[in-house]
Amino acid sequence: MKTKYSSFVEHAIREVPSGEYMCPAQLEFFRFRLEDERRMLLDSAKGTLEQMQAIVSEWDSNDRASMEEKFSLEFRVRDRERKLLKKIEDALLSIEDGTYGWCVETGEPIGIARLLARSTASLCLEAQERHERYERSYRI
Repeated sequence: MKTKYSSFVEHAIREVPSGEYMCPAQLEFFRFRLEDERRMLLDSAKGTLEQMQAIVSEWDSNDRASMEEKFSLEFRVRDRERKLLKKIEDALLSIEDGTYGWCVETGEPIGIARLLARSTASLCLEAQERHERYERSYRI
């Protein structure tokens, strides 16, 4: 959820002169943001586990198909979140090793606007577009 404060901070992060790309203030901003995303994902997963345990304890055999469908959907969502959690962990590690914000393919800056939209981005826009074109071309 965006607050006036987070909007102000985002604006301040965007206004850092381009020669100071990924300065300590920007890195700290993205570290905080990634840690917050990680915390929310873990809290959500914990809540889901508790809900599923409660549902199983009240299991009605007449609702079996409906419950299996709900569980299947939850597992797909959790799998996507697990993959996102891995990307968050990788992004936090890249902050530690000084590579955050730089494209892993080209070494070019990913860009503040792109990182604000997707904090886990590891490719600059051009490299991401090439990657997506390649995937579409060779999809079976």
